[in-house]
Amino acid sequence: MSLKTVNTTLTTAGILFILYIGVSYVLTPSTIAPGFGLPSWPSGDGDGFLILKGIRDIVSGVVLGVLLLTGHRRALGLVLLAEALTPVGDMTNVLAHGGSTAVAFGVHAPTAALIALTGLLTLRETGKLVAAPIPAMS
Repeated sequence: MSLKTVNTTLTTAGILFILYIGVSYVLTPSTIAPGFGLPSWPSGDGDGFLILKGIRDIVSGVVLGVLLLTGHRRALGLVLLAEALTPVGDMTNVLAHGGSTAVAFGVHAPTAALIALTGLLTLRETGKLVAAPIPAMS
């Protein structure tokens, strides 16, 4: 199996997963929210904030899907690395607010690692990373 096939499979699985999570937060926020790891959830109209999280997740999946479907592999690898920061932020948020360490380290941390690994593998597939030139000072 080629590296490109592995990367495409990992990326597709990630896209489908984040789209599922996002749609779940939009359609049934109070049902899926307890699995995030925070100790409490907004009351009253707080579901609106959970729906915002769902929209963020859907957009993340759509961006990756567009890059995958259009064949922009290098950009895909870079965006995967950037999007790995989202579960790092989620993990940090859960830990900072007294949430479940099991979810923080058992869900969010491995998610970040897998996304970053997929990004690095995709960049490896596309060739060496080249630093952007530094503009000359005038």
